[in-house]
Amino acid sequence: MSTSRWDLVHAPHGIASLRQTHWLDDEPRAYDDAPGQWWAEGGVVRGTGIPGIDDVRLEPFEAIEVGPLRLRAFRRNDALALRVYDPQNPSRLALTGIESFDEDAAWRLIGRFEPAPAGEERLVRSVDGHESAQAATGAIALTVDGADVRLVVSGDESGLSAVIADATAADGAYPFRFLPIAAADADGAVVVDFNDAYLPPCAFSDQYVCPLPPPENRFAAAIRAGERRALRA
Repeated sequence: MSTSRWDLVHAPHGIASLRQTHWLDDEPRAYDDAPGQWWAEGGVVRGTGIPGIDDVRLEPFEAIEVGPLRLRAFRRNDALALRVYDPQNPSRLALTGIESFDEDAAWRLIGRFEPAPAGEERLVRSVDGHESAQAATGAIALTVDGADVRLVVSGDESGLSAVIADATAADGAYPFRFLPIAAADADGAVVVDFNDAYLPPCAFSDQYVCPLPPPENRFAAAIRAGERRALRA
């Protein structure tokens, strides 16, 4: 595990510090873990009564810091939320490391990218049960542990990504992982390196709304490559 990866996860306002995601409507409300009152208005997150700040307007993914907290606006489709990042979040304090499988060149595979037909959509389901239709990118045809599969991917000409699950989950690994994939070459050839698989944010805090693997990306094989699980005291 690189130092930068650990910092991204475990820094005071890193991934593991997300304490709450509060979905907002147009009614101002107070929350125990955030100062002031918060609501959604006109596509932005509004706040009032925050110590030292008269009025807050946060565009999606903008943030402010109030004392030890980082308060960030979040948007999913048309819904807005306030996210509270707290260095004292128990999930962060308990985290001791990230366990990974040993690097294995055998899990660096060559596949062929097949773009989706224009206008095709796919259904994306998140860990909280939310479903949304998104423009389909395509799939990568490759052979995994002797089985021909089609790895459903998202992204564009600059790079691809996938959400995968495999048999290592039955042996203590996190149920699913994210996999970045470099863009295909002009002939459609693409390198799929499972050693690059990493844990999703929801492995570090249950307040994230990570997408789940589609059925095509749930492999019978045990892919012993990449990050395996979060370690906690």
